[in-house]
Amino acid sequence: MIYHVSMSATANSFGPLLREWRQRRRVSQLDLSLDGNISARHLSFLETGRARPSRDMVLQLAEQLAVPLRERNVLLAAAGFAPVFSEKKLDDPALGAARQAIELVIRGHEPYPAVAVDRHWTLVAANDALPLLVAGVDAALLQPPINVMRLALHPDGLAPRITNLPEWRTHLLERLHQQVEATADPVLVTLLDELRAYPSPRVPHPPRARRDYAGMVVPLELVTDAGLLAFFSTVTVFGTPVDVTLSELALECFYPADEETAEVLRRAAKSQSR
Repeated sequence: MIYHVSMSATANSFGPLLREWRQRRRVSQLDLSLDGNISARHLSFLETGRARPSRDMVLQLAEQLAVPLRERNVLLAAAGFAPVFSEKKLDDPALGAARQAIELVIRGHEPYPAVAVDRHWTLVAANDALPLLVAGVDAALLQPPINVMRLALHPDGLAPRITNLPEWRTHLLERLHQQVEATADPVLVTLLDELRAYPSPRVPHPPRARRDYAGMVVPLELVTDAGLLAFFSTVTVFGTPVDVTLSELALECFYPADEETAEVLRRAAKSQSR
């Protein structure tokens, strides 16, 4: 079940918002009261509006429910308090160290591909290995802002060249569904509906012989001008961020799943450096 939590709040709307987040997390009032170190009676009063929370109580309950920082600000506003977590643009001078960290990770990952995306899967940064993967996709999908999910699954994007498309598509849609469940972001709900509605393109390339990844990763197997490449990926996020923008950034680094892929990427990097 997907609960649609309002992205805006008015005074005295804290109780219904808190209840919706508790239900979204499938936590009982008793369990949340124990974790939040308050009585179940008081929690019930908070949800029904018979009691008003302190600022610290809002933050404590939001922490127990793993509410995203953006929505913690909404809960604070609903309870009549000013937002606590800043939201700066990535080009703000105050986030200079974060930008350098992003650049360090994605550039240091070359010759293998790496990207940074925001909460809506909009491409924020990429290294020089990415063009090899996206060569040949419809130019419209590469016009900023580039949505990485759309680029991957659109019939005019990478989808026709992914030899294990059903597996990869299921993997991406599940990731997005989990993000919707965690954040209640209506933009992501719309994106998920869009991606699910895409027709399944005919993959003109036969799937490669099944390889054993020990059930640990879902590979991306992609036909490129340089041949069939296979990857697995890892995701990096900023630890304990106190800025909304940083809390919503993710860096995805792709690693070669076989030596043939690694060699192709090394050769491509050498040719670019000449």
